[in-house]
Amino acid sequence: MPSAEQTAPPSRREQILAAAAELFARHGFHGVGINDIGAAVGISGPALYRHFRSKDAVLGEMLTSISELLLDGAQSRVHTSSDAEDSVRSLIRWQVDFALDNPALITVQERDLGNLADADRQRVRALQRRYVEVWVTTIRRARPEVGEPAARAAAHALFGLINSTPHSAHLDRAQMADLLAAMAYAAVHSLT
Repeated sequence: MPSAEQTAPPSRREQILAAAAELFARHGFHGVGINDIGAAVGISGPALYRHFRSKDAVLGEMLTSISELLLDGAQSRVHTSSDAEDSVRSLIRWQVDFALDNPALITVQERDLGNLADADRQRVRALQRRYVEVWVTTIRRARPEVGEPAARAAAHALFGLINSTPHSAHLDRAQMADLLAAMAYAAVHSLT
């Protein structure tokens, strides 16, 4: 009997999203069919339609949900941080952990955002803008001398640094996390 502390197994819907992320990352959105996604989770392609109306809907939910997760996590970390420096460190660790734990999602977001239906793309872009604003505000709180354009450019540069991790496997996860966090934190403090 599982203990109360164990997490519930992923739902079929979550299994589909995870399998689709891996497949989309490996083969691109257009290189994957419904049958491929179904086979990856042990169901027929047509059975996938019980969970999602289309492959486009899979991609839409995938990218919308990760954008919501990132925004909610960032807001929570800033809200519970003790000061501006703690907020910066917490945001950096949040992004580093997400990138290291979800390399397929990072790849799909970078490569397949343009394949979203218009409504989904607008929603994801709006969430991403809000996520960037959390970073801009936090950077400026920690470094008040930094103007908004520089803080915005720094936030995007930090995402580029941190999100490059799916393309690198030179260190184990803990070492990579520490390296990325140290580099990102140093970058914030190099701003003038």
